[in-house]
Amino acid sequence: MHDTAPPPAPETGPAEAHEKVRRYLSEPRTMLVGGAWVPAVSGGTFDTLDPATGTVLTQVSEGDAADVDRAVAAARRAFQDPRWRRMSAMDRGQLLHRIADLIEANADELALLESRDNGKPVSVARAVDVGTSVKMFRYFAGWPTKIEGSTIPVSPRGGMRVLNYTTHQPVGVVGLIVPWNFPMSMACWKLAPALAMGCTVVLKPAEETPLSTLRLAEILTEAGLPDGVVNVVTGRGATAGAALAAHDGVDKIAFTGSTETGRAIVRAAAGNLKKVSLELGGKSPNIVLPDADPQSVAEAAAQAVFFNQGQVCTAGSRLYVHDAIYDEVVDAVAEQARKIVVGPGSDPATGMGPLVSARHHETVSSYIESGRQQGARLATGGRRPELPPPYAGGYFLEPTVFAEAEQGMRIVQEEIFGPVLAALRWSDVDDLVAKANDTPFGLSAGIWTSDLGHAHRIADDLQAGTVWINCFNLTDPASPFGGFKQSGWGREMGRKVLDLYTEVKSVWVNLD
Repeated sequence: MHDTAPPPAPETGPAEAHEKVRRYLSEPRTMLVGGAWVPAVSGGTFDTLDPATGTVLTQVSEGDAADVDRAVAAARRAFQDPRWRRMSAMDRGQLLHRIADLIEANADELALLESRDNGKPVSVARAVDVGTSVKMFRYFAGWPTKIEGSTIPVSPRGGMRVLNYTTHQPVGVVGLIVPWNFPMSMACWKLAPALAMGCTVVLKPAEETPLSTLRLAEILTEAGLPDGVVNVVTGRGATAGAALAAHDGVDKIAFTGSTETGRAIVRAAAGNLKKVSLELGGKSPNIVLPDADPQSVAEAAAQAVFFNQGQVCTAGSRLYVHDAIYDEVVDAVAEQARKIVVGPGSDPATGMGPLVSARHHETVSSYIESGRQQGARLATGGRRPELPPPYAGGYFLEPTVFAEAEQGMRIVQEEIFGPVLAALRWSDVDDLVAKANDTPFGLSAGIWTSDLGHAHRIADDLQAGTVWINCFNLTDPASPFGGFKQSGWGREMGRKVLDLYTEVKSVWVNLD
């Protein structure tokens, strides 16, 4: 591999990006297996839909177990190929930098494609989905040259003189199964560390949102990734995803998605005892102390739950507000919700796009109905907004705020994964912490106060993998992310994630 790479193409402007997306959607999309773009073995396809209109964007190959078999075989060949296995750490890091450059160069196109397939505003896709993907590859590009073993002062029997040292080696072929809420960035959360450590990959995107991942795969090939190092199989979770999780040729599965599916993956992985990491659901408490500024909290609380249409595992969907400022804060949050412009992601004025699918819209709507039936007060939202054609058939939902929610309600206990906020009162801090922890999940939490000492004490008692104090939903490639309890196993990002993609080998040498 050359020490330097040609500069990426100049960034495309929005007009050119729109034309590229139009051309991309004009023909069916196939799968990447062993460096070739191939249809499904069965010849089957499925439609991917525009959530803003409910209409078909394009057709995608519908892979199943047979396609997973050939993708795993390609990944195994690539893992054993010296071009990848013996690539120097410096060259592997430069390759990841080149991938980041190409993602950045195609940012407008990727953001538009993500918005069309997922529904989110283009501005969010550009800043968050594409921006995070670039940062992820840049961060992990620095790690291949910094993974070191150690020498250990051991004391063997009989006074034998020995050298004992450790090395870190790639775990092998990894299966990556990613969700539909941040399709491209979730793929990159896993791809970047897996490639940095020298693994090979079979990636299955969510069937609702495969397009940006397929376009990303083209970029990986363009960057010079050897054939078979990354393979992409599109298909249903119940077929392609299940086959990947159970495959005896896969050494590790990394999954982001629902807790229910996570349990199924653990069961499927038991056959060959493959390693498993899981980033699962959440029901994050967002806690407001009485000394917090109500207006600032209201703006932040609205963003915490309505960002990305509420389709975020860390969404601050349980708002615990002290009695002293409860009414003021809830009224202000409801007012913030009413200001959010709901519309297609392509409209620059849109603050919240449609939900990802008709089925998910039905699920979220059923939670809103349960909140009404169980006695919470609907402060705002809860309806399907009326939009002009062609968006009348889109999967839109108003930002929804429930006041006077109670701990036992479904909208408080269960992950909704939509733009629905349940606001609860509190007065005693010990009772507050108990209620905040009263959930099977433990992904994240927020605390709002001017008393940082008090905030630290509460943070120490919360069962959550991430606690934000006077901020919310901040992540960074350098900081580990994951959950307690049923929110998952292991950590994404930071130094910690590299342990998920490596094996430690202990070597003993007799020096006598």
